[in-house]
Formats: sequence, C-alpha cells, structure tokens
Amino acid sequence: MTAGISLLLVALLGGFGYLVVADRLLVVDDAVRTAANIAASETLFRLAIASLLVTAVLDVVVAWALFKVFEPVSSGLSTLAATFRVAYAGIFVVAIAQLTGVLRLLPQAEELSAQVLSGIHAFEDIYSAGLVLFGFHLMLLGVLVWRAAYAPTFLGILLALAGLGYVVDSFGVVLSAGYALEVATFTFVGEVVLIFWLLLRGRRLASTA
Repeated sequence: MTAGISLLLVALLGGFGYLVVADRLLVVDDAVRTAANIAASETLFRLAIASLLVTAVLDVVVAWALFKVFEPVSSGLSTLAATFRVAYAGIFVVAIAQLTGVLRLLPQAEELSAQVLSGIHAFEDIYSAGLVLFGFHLMLLGVLVWRAAYAPTFLGILLALAGLGYVVDSFGVVLSAGYALEVATFTFVGEVVLIFWLLLRGRRLASTA
C-alpha cells in the first residue's frame, strides 16, 4: 500500500511540477518570454519546484517500498532496482537545483533572461540524463513482476517496455541532434497499471511495506 500511495503522489506532484515548468512557463528558444512568464508567475513557479522536491523524496520511499514488495522474488534484483531509483532521485535533485538557481535571478529576470532560460534547459538536460537510470529501474522491476507468482505477467512486460522507452529517449537525445520521438509518451502505461495494481493488491501482499 505504501508503494501504491507514494507512486500516486509522485505522478500527481511530479506531473504538476514538470508541466508548470516545462509546458506552461517555458517558451522554447525565447529567453525573454520565458523569463517574463516566470516573473509573472513566481508563486506558481515556487510551488512547482517544491512539488518536484517532494517528488524526489517520495521516489526514495517508493524505492524502499518496492524493494519490500519484491524482495521475496529476488533480493539481489530488488536491491539493484531500488539502487537505480535512489540514484535517479539524487540526479533529479541536482536537476531541481538548477530551478532554485533561477529563483535568484527573478528580481532581474528580464535583464538576465538568457541565464533564466539556460537554467530551465539545464534542469531538462539533467533530468533527461537521470531518466536512463529510471528506465533501468523499471526494466528490472518488470523482470521482478514477471517472476513474481503474485503479480500479473502482462504488468511485467508493460513495465519493461516503459523502462525501455525512457532509455531509448535519453540516448536518442544524446545520439541524434534532431531526436523528437518521445517513445516514453507511448510506453508509460505500465507505470499507471502498477499504481492501480499496488493500490488494489497492497493490503493482500504480505511483504508490502
């Protein structure tokens, strides 16, 4: 149950924070408008950063909770999967730090618009790199679910595909200047199914934290 609730909060808070920063306030390749948007929505921007920080903490909780759920399947694989998620959470905090740096620029946002946009792009770049680790976490989790007698096989397949999507996207950005496939937008279904499965089955899993 802990894992399911934590994952649901991660989805809600992380979605809010990222959508505010990347979709509502960021104007790609337009530093002036991006800086103006952030300066005009400072409170919203601060709330977005706070929600992302809470998400990073919850990712550590999720790593621990999922380890407890799947430790009976394989202690080694569960430990490795948890390690990847914790490492991802650490990189995510580093990415968020780029946004807190933008806060210091807000009093002079328009004059320092180039630095503001650079900070947003740095957040996205670091976050994207961290998703490689998150992708491997999901692929290992998929293997654990596949092997677990108390979990549906199709969920393991969906999680492995979701992880592969993140890995493909992260390497695609590095290897191709014009990469724009965003495979993860089509393969994330496994993450959603995992949340509902954990919420529905959580109380009946003896090893759930």
